Amino acid sequence: MTTTYDPKHPKYLDEPDLREELDRVFDACHGCRLCFNLCPSFPTLFDLIAEHDEVVSDLTNDDQDKVIDECYQCKLCYVKCPYVPPHEWNLDFPRLMMRAHAVKHQKPQSLIAQATDQFLGRTDLIGMLSTTASPIVNAVTAKTGSLARKAMQATVGIHAERMLPPYARVRFSTWFKRRAGKQIEAPVAKASIFPTCFVEYMEPQIGKDVVGVFEHNNIECSLPQGTKCCGAPWLHSGDIKHFEDSARKNIAALVKEVKEGKEIIVAQPTCAYIIKKDYPIYAPGADADLVASHTFDAAEYLIEGHRSGTRKLDLEFPGERVESVAYHLACHLQAQNIGFKGRDLMALTGATVTVIDRCSGIDGTWGYRTENYELARKVARPLVRAINGADADVVCGDCHLANTAILQETGLKPENPLSLVARAYGIAKE
Repeated sequence: MTTTYDPKHPKYLDEPDLREELDRVFDACHGCRLCFNLCPSFPTLFDLIAEHDEVVSDLTNDDQDKVIDECYQCKLCYVKCPYVPPHEWNLDFPRLMMRAHAVKHQKPQSLIAQATDQFLGRTDLIGMLSTTASPIVNAVTAKTGSLARKAMQATVGIHAERMLPPYARVRFSTWFKRRAGKQIEAPVAKASIFPTCFVEYMEPQIGKDVVGVFEHNNIECSLPQGTKCCGAPWLHSGDIKHFEDSARKNIAALVKEVKEGKEIIVAQPTCAYIIKKDYPIYAPGADADLVASHTFDAAEYLIEGHRSGTRKLDLEFPGERVESVAYHLACHLQAQNIGFKGRDLMALTGATVTVIDRCSGIDGTWGYRTENYELARKVARPLVRAINGADADVVCGDCHLANTAILQETGLKPENPLSLVARAYGIAKE
């Protein structure tokens, strides 16, 4: 047995070796059970062990695969588990699950599974086509349960009842090139905004508000050239080759920005996590490490600069302010171990912020897949109760995917924290 989470290890894709490692880790989880309410994988694991009279080694491959399939890569094991590396037991459940998906990806897949992976993975191609024809695409996809959505479910595996975020008419990068930007004579810092698929194709207003807030605080903004999707959908489906290709291209583009004295700003927690944590593992090297060390979530960068005194923020907020905010704490933000920077940023405006630490059930692309839809909605129920119980003026969240799930489950459309701060500064929504 090889305890490895290194995708370059010769045993990484060896299935018998993987199965033995799954037994080892599942046995440790069985003995601890601190994670019993963390995600569906763990209750399923413990129930299956009970069915086998508490003998973990009696779990079948199908039993193990059920646990693997129900892991949606929230990464909260890194927050909750006491045995993550560098502990001597060396338990890294999320990376073990990614190893399992990589092994599974080597095997023949059904046509619908292949179509789902391709549709979810080719975000730039789908995004470019969909923004070009956004009125038609949005009209076709907006009505859940429609004949068009049922056809979509049958062909690409996206559940017909899952609400999908609409595509924008004008991409964020197009807006950025056309705009008349603020001239900053003596910038306190320089930021390169990595737009992510969600900002680029679906919600450019978030990117506009990031730029607006940064420039309001004398931080010069630019866009990196030659970047593409961070590759998260490929990684989470086990397609290491496509993920590594995405990682290398983005690293090559972003390292140029860093070497020009710019910090990389990402307004989507999953994408920031991928760049910070996964690029150095799957595309290792000095450039990957350099990019990772200079990548920040937008609120993280602003708050850290303000608190350190290197980039003090303007604390005058003459615009539209809200009294109370229910703030959804995204899983992939927690896993970065950077604190609750979105909450802290909104609090500067005078808002009372209630943190909602519950999962939305989306987690990358997991909650979009037909086979996961019902379970994803079950996962989201505590989040819905917490938001409704908060009775706040506004719901906010950093994750655009989670925000769409919140809209579907509650009817409330969340704002990004940077958008709330932009309105408080008096920066108008375009």
